Amino acid sequence: MKVHFISIGGTAMHNLAIALHKKGYTITGSDDEIFEPSKSRLKKYGLLPEKIGWNTSKITNKLDAIILGMHAREDNPELLKAKELNLKIYSYPEYLYEQTKNKTRVVIGGSHGKTTITSIVMFVLKYNNINFDYMVGSQIEGFETMVSLSDDTEIAVFEGDEYLSSPIDRRPKFHLYKPNIALLSGIAWDHINVFPTFENYIDQFNIFISTIEKNGTLIYFNNDPVLKNIVKNNNNHINKIHYSAHKYIIKNNNTLLITDNGKIPIQLFGEHNMQNINGARLICNELEINNADFYKAIKQFKGASKRLQLIAKNNKTNIYLDFAHSPSKLKATTTAVKQQYPERELVACIELHTFSSLNEKFLPHYKDTMSKADLSIVYFNPKAIAHKKLKQLQPKRVKEAFHHNNSKVFTNIDDLISFLESINFKNKNLLLMSSGNFSGININKLATNLIKNTL
Repeated sequence: MKVHFISIGGTAMHNLAIALHKKGYTITGSDDEIFEPSKSRLKKYGLLPEKIGWNTSKITNKLDAIILGMHAREDNPELLKAKELNLKIYSYPEYLYEQTKNKTRVVIGGSHGKTTITSIVMFVLKYNNINFDYMVGSQIEGFETMVSLSDDTEIAVFEGDEYLSSPIDRRPKFHLYKPNIALLSGIAWDHINVFPTFENYIDQFNIFISTIEKNGTLIYFNNDPVLKNIVKNNNNHINKIHYSAHKYIIKNNNTLLITDNGKIPIQLFGEHNMQNINGARLICNELEINNADFYKAIKQFKGASKRLQLIAKNNKTNIYLDFAHSPSKLKATTTAVKQQYPERELVACIELHTFSSLNEKFLPHYKDTMSKADLSIVYFNPKAIAHKKLKQLQPKRVKEAFHHNNSKVFTNIDDLISFLESINFKNKNLLLMSSGNFSGININKLATNLIKNTL
């Protein structure tokens, strides 16, 4: 098979390109910009384009498929030529379905927790020596790539993102997988640039439930009233299993699961992760992994990259990095760290980076999301707002929106770093949250310096 990737440098796209290369396909690709780590990983497998930019000479009748990335434009010259030649054009979720349509497909969706739940399921399957295909939105320890496809597997596990599939396919990605086993973790409005109303956003999850294969299974979080109502009113002929947070206790800053066979220490923490664990356990049960084998594995699971990832610590301070950016994620993550370390002060710092978070109309949704923090810090880069062609935010307005008694707002990254370095973090934890990279600073270096400065 000969497959060409338009916009091969994307996170999901380059991982899929590598997966197909490993499967023996002939892969070519183009992009107008390729950043790390995509660049190095494509180069490692001989897939890095010789030149940056679009090259219509690569689009020929000899190609079996075109995979179109979301970051390409509708007027992309390679795309236009592919249409002229009447080549088969797929979005990457469409192609994942084509590769796995004869397998048991597990799709994890929801506004929050889906990466962690997908990661847990993958980890447990691997721990129990079960081979499977997968696609996940974060790097996981023990897995070289974020996508894997093989002809000798019977299970495929996908993270079900609700964002759009491609420039010419405006359907949410998770509508295209047609799962046999699905999970929904909850619904909290996000992606307002695509789904302008909450009702429109809710509709996407109702459609997703309708795509579950006949006699398939939906596992859903029962304590979300919006999700619960959708499931109740959906007429798809499927099995419906609800879940809540796994029972647990916190003892000496450690979390232990309460099970029928005693208390089990785990490395994850926070109420939201207890929900994630229980949802993943039920998926594994559907895949014929019993609770005993699940618990043996979960003890060893360290978490996905940038999901409450511990990046520096000493006896008096922990510094965490988390992907949280939406209001629900912010609240869950901040609450988790404070509950795990109630005796320590918590400094919580969020970078507003997404279209939604930088939109003035969406700001009120962040009210009280960092209420558990002793000090809340909000950072945003005015250049990011200009790039997204949004109205500039006023720091005073941002501070009012978050509604925190002890808060700071920064618009200059150097000022933010100087302020953090002025804090003595003894008996304090720092939580850094962003779907971006804090304007390109070296987060690990910053964390190391802050720990060194702790007296």
